[in-house]
Amino acid sequence: MMSPIKRILTTTFLSATLLAVVTASPQEQPTAFVGARLIPVDGPEIEDGIMVVHLGKIVAVGDSSLVSPPDDADIRDMEGMVIMPGLVDTHSHIGGGWAADSSEPIQPGVSVFDAIDVRSSGFQRAQSGGVTTANVMPGSGHLMSGQTVYLKLRDLNTIEEWVVRDESGRPMGGMKMANGTNSRRDPPFPGTRGKSAALVREVFLDALAYQAKQEAAKEDPEKAPDRDLGMEALVEVLEGSRIVHHHTHRHDDILTVLRLREEFGFRVVLHHVSDAWKVADEIAAAGVPCSLILIDSPGGKLEARDVGFESGAVLEEAGAKVAFHTDDWITDSRLFMRMAALAVRAGMSREGALRALTIEGAAMLDLQDRIGTLSVGKDADFIILDGDPFSVYSRVQETWIDGVRVFDRSNDKDRLWATGGLGAGSPRAITSCCDGGEVAR
Repeated sequence: MMSPIKRILTTTFLSATLLAVVTASPQEQPTAFVGARLIPVDGPEIEDGIMVVHLGKIVAVGDSSLVSPPDDADIRDMEGMVIMPGLVDTHSHIGGGWAADSSEPIQPGVSVFDAIDVRSSGFQRAQSGGVTTANVMPGSGHLMSGQTVYLKLRDLNTIEEWVVRDESGRPMGGMKMANGTNSRRDPPFPGTRGKSAALVREVFLDALAYQAKQEAAKEDPEKAPDRDLGMEALVEVLEGSRIVHHHTHRHDDILTVLRLREEFGFRVVLHHVSDAWKVADEIAAAGVPCSLILIDSPGGKLEARDVGFESGAVLEEAGAKVAFHTDDWITDSRLFMRMAALAVRAGMSREGALRALTIEGAAMLDLQDRIGTLSVGKDADFIILDGDPFSVYSRVQETWIDGVRVFDRSNDKDRLWATGGLGAGSPRAITSCCDGGEVAR
């Protein structure tokens, strides 16, 4: 006979599993969000708006005088609320994943895809902060620490169900690179900035040679090189299908990245760029986008000492594309929007800061046609706030991904991820205590 404890556990698990099956896919019935202030990002804000979501997509957006909910829609009264696109975090370490090890400074063949724990509580914290898509990175202790992966923070079971895929079904991600002090240490790692750049040049020259052999093999298969996972990934970088996400802080390190990009023609996003305000014109002239992190307690490394809140405004004025990122845990994902508010306080436009949280980050991941704005045809990734996104008093009330609600602050368990407390750091799991009470997860 099944024990009472086991019966409780089994019932809890089956109930939760059934709930997951019901909520993990978009509903057949359209849902109309009525009466909210809509922030589409790609157009003017709408004070009394209607947004209709169906089968995971946005199917209508507009003023209530122009848009009507479908007759069969589930109507959600959003009066007093603000709806905007889900936040895109271009640089995060949630999930605890690492790629390269200490054996050598350049390891393009490894991927953080194989190291992420999707049950990490960090993902629930990110949802509660309004993050719907994240570029999860390896660390920055290497010149090249491996491949990143783009994830939708869905409440599903495996990394395969979270990963964003391209039209061919291939998981999407970039290549993590770094320069400056992080990658300088004892051999076989470089000891100077000059040696760091030289090692990067050497590996890209090797990749060009590998690419030439691949091209020659199209005419003569016997000329095909032996498979090399690292070279294959670098050829993707050279061909532009895999973007380089480059950790860099100091003004001279930033310019080194721009030189390497000019020499080898790869696409790059500059990450952190603490000294961006010093070389904003050079960044803009190169047409290279920047993903900034703004912290209100500077420190940690000498090369980041001149980080300034004004970088967003200076880059915006220079004409460069700007996004923000958390580098979670450096900035907690729950405080992501606060970073953009700090940039506005330092002179960045409201419109630019909103774009930096959403569509600009999406573009840096090649996802601008799918996410980043409240636009008809795009994925139904959005957040519902109880006030203006740049007010310290506003809180994310709900987070939706592909038309499925993944965070609801009115739910006690979900609110735990937003506010902290007993169980907030635990993995996302279902369990029960000895008295039959369910532990918050």
